[in-house]
Amino acid sequence: MKLPYAGAIDCDIHPSVPSTAVLMPYLEPVWQSTVGMIIRGIEHMDLTSYPPNSNLACRPDWRPAAGKPAVSLEAVQTQALDHFGLQFAICNFIHGAQILTNGDLGGVLCRALNDWIAREWLDRDPRLRASIVVSLQNPDFAAEEVERLAHDKRFVQVLLLSMGELPLGRRYYWPLYKAAEKHGLPIGVHAGSMFRVAPTQSGFPSYLVEDYCTQSQAMGSQLASFVAEGVFVKFPGLRLVLIESGVTWLPSMMWRFGKDWRGTRTEVPWINTPPPAIIREHLRLTLQPFDAPPGAKDIERFFDHVGSDEVVLFSSDYPHHQFDGDEALPDGLPESMLRKILIDNPLNAYPRLRETLS
Repeated sequence: MKLPYAGAIDCDIHPSVPSTAVLMPYLEPVWQSTVGMIIRGIEHMDLTSYPPNSNLACRPDWRPAAGKPAVSLEAVQTQALDHFGLQFAICNFIHGAQILTNGDLGGVLCRALNDWIAREWLDRDPRLRASIVVSLQNPDFAAEEVERLAHDKRFVQVLLLSMGELPLGRRYYWPLYKAAEKHGLPIGVHAGSMFRVAPTQSGFPSYLVEDYCTQSQAMGSQLASFVAEGVFVKFPGLRLVLIESGVTWLPSMMWRFGKDWRGTRTEVPWINTPPPAIIREHLRLTLQPFDAPPGAKDIERFFDHVGSDEVVLFSSDYPHHQFDGDEALPDGLPESMLRKILIDNPLNAYPRLRETLS
């Protein structure tokens, strides 16, 4: 289904970092020397969650003749912003700085990346917004990065990866969540990995399709961690956005979580509200890749089972190959849901977008 009207808010697009060399001017001299020594031969520092030459990484009509897709502002403007008539688009830059074991180096590279995003992207098109990219090796450093950028309202969330060394609800990460809640920034957890743990509960798979299809399991685990550890009790103003997680896994997970909690609630006394209610209030999911069967009845059944029409946010996942042609919306979405998914839900999920319009 084509977007029915202009003014949609795309909650997940992926411009590319051309190379780590573009970040060098944003580093202090001592770090320029260190980075120049370390990245020699791996100057792109791209994660391989989307192998660049795979069909999944880019739709054919968005792929340039040479180089990486979505690497220039002009390409993003033509293929996404103008083409879909977007009001805003949230840039989620996925970069190797997020997974470095050296927390100091990862932190300064993320800081340089954020400054580069502000200068080279946000300053050049008022429709663009972005996530603050942080390294989780040092949560205090990550919290400082949120504080540093909090004044810039064009940064609308904090970006993490879905698979790392610890469940994301752990108290180790709470300094970051405290800073995010303070400044009205949702935590966006994007499909991806630090590549130090197996992507499945059963170990390492053989094929990309296995890795990709099991991303939703990692998302479910992280959601359970946020709820069970009491993140939303400690930080009641915090919102969690799961990006590229799919959606159809959520109803069954909510049902089982609510059922099992009744028998184990003495272990987690801080959870004094049924988990499904907590999830409805604090969780949002981006639309693409949409994994529900085609047909209005099945899509309406999903929202009925979740018990909310506010949980899904529009995303194209540009330039990844999640749909054909202009069909950014799945067929079968009821007319009553279109404006909510395209505009109202994103505005409610991201307070800083609302501030821009007020």
